[in-house]
Amino acid sequence: MAIHHINTSHLSIDTISSILESNQKLALSEDSKAAIQKARHYLDDNEAVKSEVLYGINTGFGSLYNIRISSEKLSELQRNLVLSHACGTGDQIEDVLVKLMLLLKIQSLSYGHSGISLEVVERLIYFYNHAIFPVVFSQGSLGASGDLAPLAHLSLPLLGEGEVCVNGDVKPAAEVLQAHDLKVLELQSKEGLALLNGTQFMSAHAVYALIHAEKLIDLGDVISAVSMEGFDCNLSPFDALVHQVRPHEGQVETAKRILNLRQNSPLAQAPKKHVQDPYSFRCIPQVHGASKDTYAFVKKTVEIEINSVTDNPNIFVDENKIISGGNFHGQPIALPMDYLAIALAEIANISERRTYQLVSGLRGLPAFLVETPGLNSGFMIPQYTAASIVSQNKQYCTPASIDSIVSSNGQEDHVSMGANSATKLLKVVENVYTVLGIELFNASQALYFREEKTSDQLGAMLKDFRKEVPLVKNDKLMATEIKKSVHFCKQTDLKKGHLI
Repeated sequence: MAIHHINTSHLSIDTISSILESNQKLALSEDSKAAIQKARHYLDDNEAVKSEVLYGINTGFGSLYNIRISSEKLSELQRNLVLSHACGTGDQIEDVLVKLMLLLKIQSLSYGHSGISLEVVERLIYFYNHAIFPVVFSQGSLGASGDLAPLAHLSLPLLGEGEVCVNGDVKPAAEVLQAHDLKVLELQSKEGLALLNGTQFMSAHAVYALIHAEKLIDLGDVISAVSMEGFDCNLSPFDALVHQVRPHEGQVETAKRILNLRQNSPLAQAPKKHVQDPYSFRCIPQVHGASKDTYAFVKKTVEIEINSVTDNPNIFVDENKIISGGNFHGQPIALPMDYLAIALAEIANISERRTYQLVSGLRGLPAFLVETPGLNSGFMIPQYTAASIVSQNKQYCTPASIDSIVSSNGQEDHVSMGANSATKLLKVVENVYTVLGIELFNASQALYFREEKTSDQLGAMLKDFRKEVPLVKNDKLMATEIKKSVHFCKQTDLKKGHLI
């Protein structure tokens, strides 16, 4: 059984993708155990610390920060915190997102700056390893005092409260704890706050989106190459000389990639009657390339976030300091998530324009890509669907991170709204899959009308595609075929097919 050891080494998006793909279990390294215990002992055994008034450790929370709590009430304080903050609404988020939240929360707590007990962290690891996923809801976080409501729901089962999802079934947490012979935990000072402060709801969505964004950008290149073949496009705009004089990294990479995908294609090498192609074909390097550069920036930023301590206050044992700061504020990833949503939406935007060109009856292609247009509407309405979706994306891409609202009696007077950035980012991801699936559906049909063959790489991919989505000869239920095409886009392994 493969095990990923939580430690202080850099946790990358690629590593997380591998952990999920191979279903690795988690375990704490000895260094992480020692760091966690060191900070906990500091809180428990340091008499000077016990005598001080320390936010969240022996005080109320938010605007109640100035109310001192007696030592015999500290456990009750932490329990009350978790219960009162579990105010999530909206849809239950998918298990994979909860799994990521658990992983990222464990990682953040492992550095020994949170004051959490080893017992609590080990229980979170038990939940992860046994696929006991707390029920967490999509709405309720302002993305500033951490993801308070979502993380409260993540923490409820530690107390025997709330619900968990096991093998797709939602059950009371107390029932599942009993079935696993697990006792209800009693939180100590600071522990509830350590669990609830943090950006793990936002970060989990960002990580999930980045894993899919890499594939969507790759799909955009491959599918656009098929469309170029179907629309009988020139190769000249992809000449390396053009991109050497404007050397944005993503642009250069995309031009090279398109040339590689179309190399040895008789169709691409055939003489062209037209000197130029529409921007949606000619400017693929510039548009896809900009999205790639955005992806690289967002990935770098999110990787900093998931390797950080984002609760409050932070404990620095060696320096003998407990510092109340603002590392829970989600602005550092709220802005990039909005940026990534825009970048992915542009992959869909330019895709829909290529689909529009393919069905327009140009360059020897029949109107709406059927042999008997009129009697058959053919591919008329799939383009409508794509157009509807890209317009919806434009609404989703209104930045959430430019918004703020005052909370907690003015103590929390600026918030990131990063949780809203996160949830709408995943809606954009899903929409881009659909738009690219529609383009591939159209582009593969267009190639049927070309006498010349495409490249070996694209031909191999289209052969697999045809096993799932047959050629359309006459009108049929197109929604079914679109669904198949989108499923192909989600499931196909581009790396295995040597297209990346």
